[in-house]
Amino acid sequence: MTMPVHVTFRDLATNDTLDALIRERADSLQTSYGRIQNCRVLVEVPHRHHRSGNRYQVRIELAVPGDTLVVSHHPSLDTTIKHAGGSPSKAGERDSDARHAAIVIREAFDIARRRLIDFADKLAEKSHSKAS
Repeated sequence: MTMPVHVTFRDLATNDTLDALIRERADSLQTSYGRIQNCRVLVEVPHRHHRSGNRYQVRIELAVPGDTLVVSHHPSLDTTIKHAGGSPSKAGERDSDARHAAIVIREAFDIARRRLIDFADKLAEKSHSKAS
């Protein structure tokens, strides 16, 4: 069963490529924990400081039985440039906005996957301790 995925872009134009990446990553979370009820993703640029580049923020809310897992990720510009393979310069800051956003989205979903695995492990520990 496919879980519903709600994607919102705030303070930036809707981007079909980023939307497809988000939906692909959300679907892949199902392999880590198959009981996700829904997924909400917010991609935003909270401050448009042209001197320091656009710093994207990604917030992921995963509804699981009895709980909601939330990941809020906003890396520094230096981290984003390093992952993009550039150096921290003005030319690097003018690099493709979509590429920087995609990096932040991937990092956020990697964090979400680790949280889901931790959540599933805790549930398994609780069920094993009850059985003893």
